[in-house]
Amino acid sequence: MKIVIFGGTGFVGLNVAEALLARGHDVTLYDRAELPPAARRAFAGYGARLKAVQGDITDTESIDALISQGVEAIVLGAAVTAGEELERASTARVLEINVMAQIPILLSAIRHGVRRVVNLSSASAYGAAGGRAEVLDEETPCDPVSFYAISKFTSERSVARHAELFGGDFLSVRLSALFGPWEKPSSVRDTPSLQFQILAAFARGEPAIMPEPGMRDWIYAPDAAEAVALVVEAERPRHRLYNISSGALWPALQWGEAFAALNPGLECRLAAPGEKTVIRLHGPYRAPLSVNRMADEFGWRARFGCAESAAAMSAWLTQHKEWI
Repeated sequence: MKIVIFGGTGFVGLNVAEALLARGHDVTLYDRAELPPAARRAFAGYGARLKAVQGDITDTESIDALISQGVEAIVLGAAVTAGEELERASTARVLEINVMAQIPILLSAIRHGVRRVVNLSSASAYGAAGGRAEVLDEETPCDPVSFYAISKFTSERSVARHAELFGGDFLSVRLSALFGPWEKPSSVRDTPSLQFQILAAFARGEPAIMPEPGMRDWIYAPDAAEAVALVVEAERPRHRLYNISSGALWPALQWGEAFAALNPGLECRLAAPGEKTVIRLHGPYRAPLSVNRMADEFGWRARFGCAESAAAMSAWLTQHKEWI
């Protein structure tokens, strides 16, 4: 298929692009930021099947012109992934990019007969409900609190409503706590994973000192990207919303210890009483996401657990030493 990924040169976009390219699709990355040189080198073998277009997500004319060239699927990945600091500084921008900028894209997709649109949402859409349940499935009522969570929940409803009104084949996926290749903080993403912060400490020649174990249903980004690719390719999805997660809780501290064990001289540990740490966990505890819907319909489950993802990330960094 010919697929456009909006927000394609960001963390999640690059992982989804890599999965789709490996499965034989033609991929166009549309993003305000250029394709990072490291990614350009890594993807060079895909040749003309990969294109990168620089442009703003609010440039409706350029986007419509791109879609009119013949697109079979769209991945909506452009987002301001805001923690509290970015939320305070750019409240309107969060809503503008995460919700309003999608609407002209959806209408263009309808006009030009795009077969499938997949909106990349977030587990944050569950909001306060995440602290009240043991497991979060797609039918769990949401209670979003932060503007980021509100924007992601609203984007899901907007995508679904456009599908109902105009007959588009549009759906959303809720991504759990992601980490892995191509992750990097930016002006529109101030919530780096604990794993990235651990690796950043190692790169500075410092021990990774954790304020707490960091228990989450972490998911390695290539696993999430494979799940997104399955949803993009699905002939007749049975639902308009899918959770994507490892489905299992484990601590980032354990991941850091596993990574350090593979690289002698590194240390990851909990902070001693009163010891300061620059590593921050974004957001309160949240129950794990159920992945039964993805498993039952597509046979998908995450392949990388804690130890496996630590080994994979260590191997990836040997090929991309300059990334962190």
